Amino acid sequence: MRHIRRIAKWTIALLSIAFVVIQFVPVDRTNPPVETEVPTTAEVRAVLRRACYDCHSNETVWPLYSRIAPVSWLVARDVHEGREELNFSTWNRLTTKDQVKALHESWETVEEGEMPLWFYLPTHPEAHLSSQDRSVLRAWSLSMGSAVSEER
Repeated sequence: MRHIRRIAKWTIALLSIAFVVIQFVPVDRTNPPVETEVPTTAEVRAVLRRACYDCHSNETVWPLYSRIAPVSWLVARDVHEGREELNFSTWNRLTTKDQVKALHESWETVEEGEMPLWFYLPTHPEAHLSSQDRSVLRAWSLSMGSAVSEER
C-alpha cells in the first residue's frame, strides 16, 4: 500500500510540474487589424457579432480559459481555422463572387446545424441561433445571391 501511495504522489507531482511547464508554450491570441466591416443590415451584423465573430473575425474576445494550456491551444487553433475559412474582418479581400460563395457555404453549415460548433455553445450560450436568427441569416444569404445575379 505504501508503494502505491508513493507512486501516486510522484505521479501527481510530475503532472503538476508538466501542467506548469506547458503554460509557457506560446499561443498566438492576436487580433489583427479589422480591414472592413461587412456591408449588411444592423440586424444581420448583430447576429454575426453575437454568434460568429469570435472565430470568424479579427475581433475575437479571448476568454480567460484561452490563456490556460492545453485548452488555450485548442481555442487558438479553432479561431485560426475559423478565420482561414471565413473572416468577416477581411471581407474586402473577397471578390463579389467569392463573397456570395462564402455566404452560401456559411448558410449551409448553419442550416445543417454544424455552426456554431456544438462545443462552443455551452460556454457561449449567447451564440445559440434562434429560428429568427436563422431566418435573418438565410435572407441575407439569399439577398446577396440575388444582388449578384442582378449585376450580371
